Order: sequence, then C-alpha cells, then structure tokens
Amino acid sequence: MKLSVEFPSVSYREGGDAVLRLARDIEAIGFEQIDVFDHVVMGFPTATRPAPMYPPKMPILEAFMTLSHIAAATDVVGLGTEVLVLPQRQPVLVAKQVSTLDTLSRGRVRLGVGVGWQESEYDALEEDFHTRGKRMDEAITLLRAYWGDERVDYEGAFYSSTAMAMEPKPPQGRKLPIWIGGGSERALKRVGELGDGWLATAITDPAVAARCKAKIARYAEAAGRDPATLGYQMMLDVPPRDDEGKRFYAEVDRVAARAAAVKDMGFDWGALNATAIFQAGARTTTAITDVLGKAFEAIRREVGPPSR
Repeated sequence: MKLSVEFPSVSYREGGDAVLRLARDIEAIGFEQIDVFDHVVMGFPTATRPAPMYPPKMPILEAFMTLSHIAAATDVVGLGTEVLVLPQRQPVLVAKQVSTLDTLSRGRVRLGVGVGWQESEYDALEEDFHTRGKRMDEAITLLRAYWGDERVDYEGAFYSSTAMAMEPKPPQGRKLPIWIGGGSERALKRVGELGDGWLATAITDPAVAARCKAKIARYAEAAGRDPATLGYQMMLDVPPRDDEGKRFYAEVDRVAARAAAVKDMGFDWGALNATAIFQAGARTTTAITDVLGKAFEAIRREVGPPSR
C-alpha cells in the first residue's frame, strides 16, 4: 500500500517556510504523495441556504499555488489534488496550470477531481451548479486533448476549442493520471469510463467497498477499458467532529489497523488527513510531522512496504 498525506492549509499560519518544511518532512518520512484540498471560497449560512459542511472562515490555500510552492522544495513525492472541484473552474486554464506544474516538477502530478457540493461557491465563481456533472465529463476529455494533441479541435455541449495549441505538453502527456472522487452512482460510472483511479471517502464496511469497486469494473468493461489498470485510494478517516474522532490519530495502532483494513478491501493507496491531525491536537507543523512519522512507521510495520 502506498500512502498519501492530505496537506493541511492551516500550516500557512507559521509562514511560507513552514509549509515548505512540512512538505519536505512528509517526503523524507517516505510518503508517496501529497494531496491538496480545494475550495476557493466558503459561504456563510443565509436565510435561503444552510450552513456549509465546514466553517465559512476555515483557511484553505489555493490548490495549484500551494502545489507549485511545494514542488520547488521537494524532489520525488507525488503532487496532487484531493479533490479539485473541476466544473467550477475553466478547463482550458486548468489544463495549462496542470501541464505547467507537471513540467516544472518533472512529471510528478496526479490530478484528483470531483463535482463538489457547495452551490454558493459555484455562484461566486459564476458557474452553473446544476450542470456540473455533464461539464465534468467534457472537461476531463478536453484536459487530455490539450495534454496530448498537437492541435485541439473539440466541440461539446458546454466547451469548445477550434484549432488551438498548448505547449509545453506535460511530461506525462495525455496519460497524466486523473483520479475521480465521489461515491454516487454517476461518480462510480465516471471512474470506470473516464478515470485512472477512484478517490474514496472513509468506507468502513468491506461489502460496500466491494460493491463500489465491482460497479466501477463493470462500467470500465462496458466502456472497453481494463478495470485492472485503475487505482484505488481511500481516506483512512474523516476529519474529527467529536472526541472519538480526535483520538484516531492519537493512537497510531488504530491508524495502522485501519490501513490494513483498507488494504484488505483492495485499495492500493491510503490517505492520512493532516488537517484532522491538527484538529486532534497537533497544533504546530513540528507536531504534525511527529504524528505523521509515527503513523507511517506503524502502518509500514502492519502492511509492509508498497509494491512497486
């Protein structure tokens, strides 16, 4: 099993150097991937909308800017998003941003995408919340065209490009991996038809995980794709909202046991949430590094090294 760290935006409070130091520490510990969370804005509750899933004033660094900062200070760790809300962003610009990041990091990018849940954020970015799924599918196709084609000619229901070029191409070309988050039927279908992997939330029931993976495989086969080529990553836990949740990362044996359970469900990646580690009491980047190091060692003792 390979291991990813969902990078904590809150690290910025100690300054830009602390962000770099934490990223370098994550790489030095041995984690294979750093993923950055994405929201551009968060809405306050109003008379017509409920409170959002997270506090409106929760600090969230912009994903691509943060990854470019981290890329300059690291050498081998993978760089990704978990997940970028793709349909609220202009896809040609995203193609350019990702291509540039992959070029400057020497081919280390994995793009994780999802449709999101916050309608007010779409409104603020002047994008249509209600067509986000259909636009997501078009955007994925358009990204790959710009990463791989010398000349891009694309005509969709929502996006079009006529006789356009984008250089430089990313080192990974159109094979730059796009992993898809979400647990809805449409999200699973999208993974099978268009994705390179599935980014799953924390599933505790192996039967549920098995059903979701089986659906993805069926959708892949129906699209003429080999399900064996798809990757699978699951969050080890969700951000803590109570004392029980806060104890999860404080007890590294629990983290290791959970990683083993995720591996047994057939997932080749596990994701540790460093923001949850902060919420559980590790209030400095040094403290977060300490928890991550102990968790990494415990997981490796439990599940062994990743397959290469």
